[in-house]
Amino acid sequence: MTPESKACAFDYVVREVAPVAEGVHRMVMGVPAELAGALAPGMFVNVEVPHNPAHLTRVPLSFASADAAAGELELVFAAVGDATRRLAALRPGEGATVLGPLGNGWWLPEGAGAGSRVVVVAGGVGLPPVVAAARMARSAGCAVDAVVGAQSASRLWRGGVDELERLGCSVTVTTDDGTCGLRGFTTDALLGLMGEHAYAACLTCGPNVMMAGVARIAREGGTFCEASLERMMTCGFGACSTCNVALARGGYASCCMDGPVFDAEEVAW
Repeated sequence: MTPESKACAFDYVVREVAPVAEGVHRMVMGVPAELAGALAPGMFVNVEVPHNPAHLTRVPLSFASADAAAGELELVFAAVGDATRRLAALRPGEGATVLGPLGNGWWLPEGAGAGSRVVVVAGGVGLPPVVAAARMARSAGCAVDAVVGAQSASRLWRGGVDELERLGCSVTVTTDDGTCGLRGFTTDALLGLMGEHAYAACLTCGPNVMMAGVARIAREGGTFCEASLERMMTCGFGACSTCNVALARGGYASCCMDGPVFDAEEVAW
């Protein structure tokens, strides 16, 4: 499936929106079942934010869950610029259009299924797509260990941690300042886990420097690794060239068309 073949603009209506951590908001939007049912874990949508006609570009966002039966899409995002701050300020009943499904999502390599073990690693607002990845792995019968990192307890989306635990994952939380869970980095916790278990796959999303460390640890441990990259995916169709990803073999890929999920070995970290 390619974004060109199936992506469409759909109307959305905000059903819920609230802060869930410092600078982080959770939004549940009502969307057509056609869109919610077409979104595979790790894909993304481009959201139109109303009330500023001068702002022509959409906001690319990953999702934590998509429910076709309820016609709902759950987004968790950091309000860091004008568009995302305006998105966070919307109220139930307001809305605009959302473009999707876009991109290529998570996959499980051969051998990752019932009876195997997967580890997922999230940093900051990389947690929503990692929740979706964990749900996918659990549905395939995998045992899942999760490492969730944040700068501090105030910046941790606890609802994502709760959802991972509800899915039956073993969760380790790390914070840079030690205000929640272990003091330190996700890579420290991952090293410990990889010393205890053999994993069929490692799936990660978060700051680039964190994912580079996760990819290195996975490679040294002989574990297949996927990374969901964050770039400014302005158009979502590979036309604007603002989301290029440097490749280890040379040249570039388009994050919105070829990703956002990549085999970590393909990326020039």
